[in-house]
Amino acid sequence: MAEQRLSQASKGVWIGIIGNVALAVMKFIVGMISNSRALVADAARSASDAASSSIKLISVKTAQYSPGRDHSYRQSKSESITAIIVSIIIIFVALEIVVNAVLAMIGGLEQAPREIALIAITISLIGKEWMYQYKVRLGKRLNSRSFIESAREHRTGVYSSLVALLGIGGAMLGPYMGMSELAYLDPIAAIAVALMLLKKGYDLIRETIYNTMEHGLDEEDTQHIFETIGKVKGVQAVDDLRAREHGLYLVVDVAIRVNPKITVLEGHLIGRHVKALLKSRFSNVLAVYVQVLPYNPSYPYNAGFQQTDGDRPTLLH
Repeated sequence: MAEQRLSQASKGVWIGIIGNVALAVMKFIVGMISNSRALVADAARSASDAASSSIKLISVKTAQYSPGRDHSYRQSKSESITAIIVSIIIIFVALEIVVNAVLAMIGGLEQAPREIALIAITISLIGKEWMYQYKVRLGKRLNSRSFIESAREHRTGVYSSLVALLGIGGAMLGPYMGMSELAYLDPIAAIAVALMLLKKGYDLIRETIYNTMEHGLDEEDTQHIFETIGKVKGVQAVDDLRAREHGLYLVVDVAIRVNPKITVLEGHLIGRHVKALLKSRFSNVLAVYVQVLPYNPSYPYNAGFQQTDGDRPTLLH
């Protein structure tokens, strides 16, 4: 089950990477040929999406390994450093696009983009929307909130291409309408896309910082896990429960209370039952750490608590 889940997740990420790389190359080449700065800027946006998807692929690959207790719930250092470097590159590329677009407007524009730019940006819109729908469906099938959230990259990519489309289309209308100043819509759109790229770089840095810290599930998801543990035979109470995201998976750390009169072996078996039940009920649970503690001996075990040779402790009482 875990291998199949990992395979599906990896496939989804690879589709995002290959799709964005293909769109980035196409838009960059066509943008240079057609003299469209907006299309070149949108190519940079697709390239940044491919880079962030590559970071996601690292997360998917490393998430299959159960983290040790000392390292639980923390993102690997290599992944964090890679994300920071990618973010810085994205920000610098965005600033370069803004500077070039401003200089082009100051120096005067010679001609509007060619018709091929319109075709390329239309293909980009269709491709981005398809990748978004695909990854959202896959995220729901994998029951991965982080995977669904990562699909938003493709949706914001659609918005980026839509801005470029408006700039390219508006600039191309200039010669037909006798309004040469409409040619400025293309570099203006390039600046708008670059600003979206700047925001992406900032968001990636913020997300990386957030992911290096411990963060858990929402209350509803945690409650489902809590109730499942409480139904295990032999569990008298659930003390401390922490469920944290580890890539596509969850790591659960829980302290349970059991009958203090049972044997150590019986307590161990109850803990193993908790682990097995959580992994069978929740396909995205990667690891479960169970601490077995004695239930309050003053109640209901205050009467005749001293154990005799004839006592036969059971899993329940």
